[in-house]
Amino acid sequence: MADLVAPSLPLLIFVFAGLFSPGPNVVMLTASGARFGFRATVPHLLGVPVGTGLLAMASAFGVGGALLAMPTLKLAFQVVAALWILWLAWKTAQAGRAGRAADSGTPFTFFQAVAFQAVNPKVWAVTIAASAGFGIGLSPPAEALRMFFVFTAVNLGVCLFWTTVGQALSSTLTSDRVWRGFMTLMALIMACTVILIFL
Repeated sequence: MADLVAPSLPLLIFVFAGLFSPGPNVVMLTASGARFGFRATVPHLLGVPVGTGLLAMASAFGVGGALLAMPTLKLAFQVVAALWILWLAWKTAQAGRAGRAADSGTPFTFFQAVAFQAVNPKVWAVTIAASAGFGIGLSPPAEALRMFFVFTAVNLGVCLFWTTVGQALSSTLTSDRVWRGFMTLMALIMACTVILIFL
């Protein structure tokens, strides 16, 4: 085990830095924690690490590189990802306009959260960079499993933190005016992450 932990330390640091900073998952979990509470957000919270872990496995097997090598497929992916994230941002903004008392939305399910990672540009960027730059010479299946466990474990901690932040913020969002401001800010930040798709 020690033979794997020490060489994986740079990977752990890179994955933490890449996933902890604001992106679609961070924004959505913070908003969900505030909007629905910690307990209701748990399926979403668990689906994100599993989805990123599966994407990391796929990148380790070369799926990410193959996507980048096909410009037409890459562009189609970018457009679909941008539209989905903009739609989610619009839904978040709508929740703010409705006011807290009238918000009747539902949190992401586990499988929705897993599926969302397939069009999350930030996760693609981090997983491709990790598989390209932090391999330690294992066989492809072993390297894929290593990537899965590192991404899943690190992102679970990240998701727990941001969902807890959202839950903590909910106590300050007592008026409809403050609620609208918070949800609009979350929507704007999420919409801005679309820029990452085309960089």
